Amino acid sequence: MAVDGIVIFGDVVRSRRDATGSTAWLRTLAAELAEAVPPSDRLADFEFTQGDELQGLLAPGVDPFPAILRASLHPDRRPMRWVAVAGEVDPGRGPATQRTGPAFLRARGRLTEAAARRDGLLVESGHPPTDALLDDVAPLLAELIGDLTARQRVVARLLLVDGLRQSEAAVRLDVSRATVSVAADRAHVRSIGRLADALARLLRDGATAARGAATAAGVVVG
Repeated sequence: MAVDGIVIFGDVVRSRRDATGSTAWLRTLAAELAEAVPPSDRLADFEFTQGDELQGLLAPGVDPFPAILRASLHPDRRPMRWVAVAGEVDPGRGPATQRTGPAFLRARGRLTEAAARRDGLLVESGHPPTDALLDDVAPLLAELIGDLTARQRVVARLLLVDGLRQSEAAVRLDVSRATVSVAADRAHVRSIGRLADALARLLRDGATAARGAATAAGVVVG
């Protein structure tokens, strides 16, 4: 019997130009996510294909955006294209790269679509009205992050990923709090955090609505 989950794909953009470097980056990222994401939040371990793509499988209802933010704001990051899809996956064991099911197939299709549209992030809940909104809004998060300078990414990571206050980030960076505040404002850090939270709510609510619709349809058919 299929189970619900959230599939995450992260594709390194133009990975063939430096396959060795891309593989090293994905190895670093997979190890960091394995440490940062609690085992209870994962249905499968993060794993990657050689020099190309990270795959993950989270439990239903788990917010995938902290993982995406952690990767996108990493100081050693490679440009990546992301998709997050909620839906049914086949039961089983092993890392995400060894799993399959409807949500994995939809994620693969959305990743191809994201490349064609040149979008950095696509999100799908399985609930058409919600997905129409997600289609318009989700790419904006990737655009906001993509516009950050290296310094702004450092500040954004401390505030959004590490959860530090501006005063704490200032101590970590050995600068004034005002310097951190200016960098955070110019990087639109607050807007990035609010948008990620809003996308997480939309994904969760849409997935809940999709499950409800599927259950109702099953009852009618039965």
